[in-house]
Amino acid sequence: MAATMKHVALRAPGPAANMHVTEGPRPQAQAGEVLVRVRAAGVNRPDIVQRLGNYPPPPGVTDIMGLEIAGEVVEAGEGVTAWRPGDRVCALVAGGGYAEYVAVPQPQLLPVPKGMDFVTAAAIPETYFTVWTNVFQSGRLAAGESLLVHGGASGIGTTAIRLAHALGATVYATVSSPEKAAACRAIGAAEAVDYNREDFAERILALTGGRGVDVILDMRAGPFFAQNMRAVAMGGRIVHIASLAGREVTLDIPTLMRKRVTVTGSTLRARPVEEKGAIARELRERVWPLFEAGIIAPEIFRVLPLEAVVAAHELVESNRVVGKVVLTLDA
Repeated sequence: MAATMKHVALRAPGPAANMHVTEGPRPQAQAGEVLVRVRAAGVNRPDIVQRLGNYPPPPGVTDIMGLEIAGEVVEAGEGVTAWRPGDRVCALVAGGGYAEYVAVPQPQLLPVPKGMDFVTAAAIPETYFTVWTNVFQSGRLAAGESLLVHGGASGIGTTAIRLAHALGATVYATVSSPEKAAACRAIGAAEAVDYNREDFAERILALTGGRGVDVILDMRAGPFFAQNMRAVAMGGRIVHIASLAGREVTLDIPTLMRKRVTVTGSTLRARPVEEKGAIARELRERVWPLFEAGIIAPEIFRVLPLEAVVAAHELVESNRVVGKVVLTLDA
């Protein structure tokens, strides 16, 4: 009889209540893969978009939700040399995180930072991979420069604030409430602007002496784009990772030309394993020492058991979260 496992399934695309925990076949480690016993899994906004039917997994990837995990290696597939059973790991996965077991391509695994538990480690991969590739690779943010992070209290936002601040940048954020603004300042933001109460572009220009910021990390788009063009500095970079406020924008080409702005964007899930592995190597070299020195850590808002996945999604959708929600599986 084939081995089974507990995992989250979706009855049909739609509300969180459509999810339930069930039993299904356990994956096997193929060549170049590692089978991990999942102890904790992060909940991310893309999981909700997938649940709604708007973010299908790449071809060949399980339809089980979950993009980041932490746990123990239980089996190494053919050709795997870097990992062995018992190793404590965290990983970015293209799907399958909301389950007791997941098969992970070898390059996407990272060791759990020294002194860190599984719950905290599970909150790392999706946001740190995303922030690293967008802010530091595409956005080319350097020490001494300035960064504006939209959605500063989100998992991505809190990661960007902590990491950019630790690496020597001045960080500003936009948020939707005074409470979230205070939370962003507490973790390293020089200032956080409540976009429901004031014009964030005007405030950023005032804070920077009219210069603007070097890099903008934007998950909002829509009407935020025109404001971004006002708030960005000459030669600045605007990096898009989502379009929560609208898919279409109005671009004033003369302003783009005059300010010599680079506008880019990316997704992470469908990238080749080799690209994700390259990001993992940079994180291990540049960011893991910061974790192990206690300089940075993921911001965790709530920890819930896998069986409370409905409540976890509803919590993230409430927009009351500062940081990450993590699901546990006997962590």
